[in-house]
Amino acid sequence: MKKTNGGNDDMKKDFTKMRTPHTYAIIFCVVIVCWLLTFLIPAGKFTTQDITYTNAQGEETTKTVLDAATFRYAYNLNSDFLKAELPTLMADEAAMMELEVDGDLLSAALTEETLTQDILDEAGLSDDELYARYGLDFYDTSEKLHKTAGLWGTDDTGGFGVLNYLFEGLVSGDKYGTAVGIVAMILVVGGAFGVILATGSIDAGIYAFIHKAKGMEKLALPLLFFLFSLGGATFGMSEEVIPFSMIMVPFVIALGYDSIVAVTVSFVASQVGNAASWMSPFSVAVAQGIAGVPILSGATFRLVMWFIVTGLSAAYMMRYAEKIRKNPTLSVAYETDAHFRDQLQNTSGEVQAFTLGHKLVLFEVLLGLVWIIWGVTVHAYYIPEIASQFFVIGFVCGITGIIFKLNGMTVNSMAGAFQQGAADLAGTAVVVGMAKGILLTLGGSDASVPSTLNTILYTVGNLLNGVHQSVAAVGMYFFQSAFNMVVTSNSGQAALTMPIMAPLSDIVGVNRQIAVLAYQLGAGFVDAFSPVSASLIGILGVAGLDWSKWAKFQVKMQGFFLLMGTVIVVFAVIIGFN
Repeated sequence: MKKTNGGNDDMKKDFTKMRTPHTYAIIFCVVIVCWLLTFLIPAGKFTTQDITYTNAQGEETTKTVLDAATFRYAYNLNSDFLKAELPTLMADEAAMMELEVDGDLLSAALTEETLTQDILDEAGLSDDELYARYGLDFYDTSEKLHKTAGLWGTDDTGGFGVLNYLFEGLVSGDKYGTAVGIVAMILVVGGAFGVILATGSIDAGIYAFIHKAKGMEKLALPLLFFLFSLGGATFGMSEEVIPFSMIMVPFVIALGYDSIVAVTVSFVASQVGNAASWMSPFSVAVAQGIAGVPILSGATFRLVMWFIVTGLSAAYMMRYAEKIRKNPTLSVAYETDAHFRDQLQNTSGEVQAFTLGHKLVLFEVLLGLVWIIWGVTVHAYYIPEIASQFFVIGFVCGITGIIFKLNGMTVNSMAGAFQQGAADLAGTAVVVGMAKGILLTLGGSDASVPSTLNTILYTVGNLLNGVHQSVAAVGMYFFQSAFNMVVTSNSGQAALTMPIMAPLSDIVGVNRQIAVLAYQLGAGFVDAFSPVSASLIGILGVAGLDWSKWAKFQVKMQGFFLLMGTVIVVFAVIIGFN
């Protein structure tokens, strides 16, 4: 009997392991599912246009957005139609000059047996220009085309292949965004904090705080939650949380909580602020500008919403946090947090002496964080500047560590600490590239290039047409939440969705202000859950958490967020929020 029970226990353990796959495995499965969708859903595209609007600073800003009325599926060209019509265009000198078409190349193109868009592009005649002139007539609409990646391939060899999603994801973008910029920032910040942690100053400061603030630990978490939420609400704090988390994780664990609480009080709080923001220049301002709504209008409603949503979210976190504090073994992160607990325990005797050197390092870190916040808010510093700032902070702290001989630091140990810090986050950097691969598999986020993602966007917009106001508004919110699982850039999501959702809201009788509200709630809340969020994955890497473990906790909180968001959107419809 005992043997049988043991076998059942083993089966139970094995089953539990099956329910928590590695983050790499989860993303790979998502990539394959998205790839299969491209076989089922034809590719579509929009014509894009540049619009000008006034941003939150009162300056004119240009943004490239799609024209919702120009959606069409990807088709082959109708060569017979074009060969009959293009000679007329060639005879119109004014039109040829306006379109900047090369007449000789276009004449040569017409001699080809079958016309392709690549041939016409060489002559200077784009698909968008042909569509504006001939509508769907220049397409062979008998067959909708799919944009499906091959099994393997590179740009130089057969084009993007699904099994090359990791490399293509890692090298996509530029230094200002996903994935290259985020990956580089993660490695640089990781190295800088490796140096700071090697001085022992963080541990020293944590123990000094705990010793002096005994019994007041419970007040620290709600206060920090509101501060990070304020950062998200005012300047769209997201990637900036990654370096903060390197302090927050050991600090919160030392208070008796777990790494899940640490991530919640920092990153989740920032996304709550982002979701309920009244002034974020990267979400609300962009969406309002695209939707044709006065910039920062509706601020009073949103300010009250921010305070209520932040307070309720902090209360949700504290309910979980207190349960973990009373019984730490209930945490799914209990085993992975052992690293931080052991580190704090092993250094507890040493850090009781909170020396001048330790204080100077912490002061330098504080000045550095103020420098970063000032740069972000005043000069719009972003990924390149933030990464460079943290390198400077790490370098200065390392020199201080050498001068005061903190933990016996030398030039060589400082370099080694930087190397180790970067190495600790290398796995996280890989996940960022893997997550970007999901978007690439769906065809990318460029509205002007045929993709499965564009077709999904257009289809959902049509589904919401003709339903009741409240249902349409909630549908917009649900769609924005789901869309954020693929496109996590707030401004990118606004550029892709608002040109469709804004006019759709007019049709269904919902104010455009509510369409913006549905966007910001969906784009903000789900960032705290999405496995393709580079910022989230970076912070989970700092905390040593697999996304699967994080999801066990966060999926319940997302249900709470979804309920709050639904109530807010319906309430906005009822009061006619404008």
